[in-house]
Amino acid sequence: MTQQSTQEVVLEGDLPVGQRPQPGRRPPREVWLGDRGDEGCTAAESGLWTAATPVVTAPPRSTSAPRQGAATRNVTSADGRRTKRRIMGVDVARGFALIGMIAVHVLSATNAAGEPSLEWTLFAGHSAALFATLAGVSLAFMTGGRTPRHGRDGSRARFSILVRALLLFAIGLTVNLLELPVYNILIYYGLMFLLAIPFTLMSVRWLLASAAFFAVVMPFVMQWSLSVLPAHVYGNPSFLEIFSDPGSVFAELFLTGTYPALPWMTFICLGLALGRLPLSRDRVQVLLVIVGAVVAALSRGISMLMLLRFDLEDALINATPWMTSEDVWNIQYYGPDPQLPDTTNLWLLLTGPHTNTPLALFESAGMAMIALGAFLLLCRVIGKWLTWLGAMGSMTLTLYVSHLIFMAFVWTDGTPWFWYIVQIVVAALFAVAWQHAVGAGPLERFVTRASKGAAAAVIRPKKALPRRRAETPRRRH
Repeated sequence: MTQQSTQEVVLEGDLPVGQRPQPGRRPPREVWLGDRGDEGCTAAESGLWTAATPVVTAPPRSTSAPRQGAATRNVTSADGRRTKRRIMGVDVARGFALIGMIAVHVLSATNAAGEPSLEWTLFAGHSAALFATLAGVSLAFMTGGRTPRHGRDGSRARFSILVRALLLFAIGLTVNLLELPVYNILIYYGLMFLLAIPFTLMSVRWLLASAAFFAVVMPFVMQWSLSVLPAHVYGNPSFLEIFSDPGSVFAELFLTGTYPALPWMTFICLGLALGRLPLSRDRVQVLLVIVGAVVAALSRGISMLMLLRFDLEDALINATPWMTSEDVWNIQYYGPDPQLPDTTNLWLLLTGPHTNTPLALFESAGMAMIALGAFLLLCRVIGKWLTWLGAMGSMTLTLYVSHLIFMAFVWTDGTPWFWYIVQIVVAALFAVAWQHAVGAGPLERFVTRASKGAAAAVIRPKKALPRRRAETPRRRH
């Protein structure tokens, strides 16, 4: 039977009732395009799209499985939507956080007029908070995205996070063997990953509640601990300090340091909650920007209102006699040196960078939401122009460690803008070239392979039970 005759049999319905077509290749089928001939006619008037309905012949459906080609291997998307592995907007936001942290480390905090510079106002404290928030987003992706993993897969993912936390902590301690002129966040980062493991089981609602709890309660615990625990004894502790004086080191890492892990769990829990949302949806991206702007504006506004209209400045000076009005405003604009005074809890109403007060944590959290939502939206429009920033964001561990090593050996105070641009350009060129040639960054590849390998070795997949053969019935004799 020819293909034409087969088509006629199938389409005209000449087969007897109950008889199936002969097996073989399916014939082409007619597909309705939606045109009804006369516009506005009803279905009955048009004869249910018979002769007046244009049809096209579609090829037979393929029974073979789709090939895993280049689309599966792509790790970024120019429109910011989720691909098989990554969301480009998240990488771009992480790259933005990296260049902000480099700006805080290299550029001047004041301008020619002696006021806080624009780059300091934008990035001081906020870039590191964005970095931590995006770490929470990454943890959400590692543990199942919108639906947390359970069972062996969930245990394997969480054990992988445990190993990753220990490796980040060890890398941070190793880098601290150098004489760094800036504070290293990696050791705090490792502790945050460790503390985040039980929170990966929570829903979005409980994660947001946990973020609010850490933001409100932990600053009071931090302020209380300043009078009983050592603060900033070592700055950047290394292996020697952690073994010789572990009490002081861990007090600093958890509560009294620059990036104290307990108050900064605000950003980790917030990032976990955001990572459980459908970030590729337009509405979610817009809401991130709007809600983040409201939270940041309210937090900053309340602090400034208390200083300017409700005599907070005078109350702080009266409680801390060695402080002047200039000292109070320096903390508000530039942060404490190195920690807030513990004379009164009214200090917790300031929002200076790294004050780690409730309002400061909420402000930085709002700024992080704005940055994430804005870059997710921008990647839809100008994603191709942000490829270099996304490449940097995909290997921030490698680039951040390289930046710290650079700062340990190069004096940048003489020409800060020159050295800042040099670092950004070199980092962007390296990231783009390495991503195209290899993929994940060197340190990222090492940490990922080590953590996943350890998790696979410890938590093995459940073995499938062998099928039993059906027993043949015994014959009766």
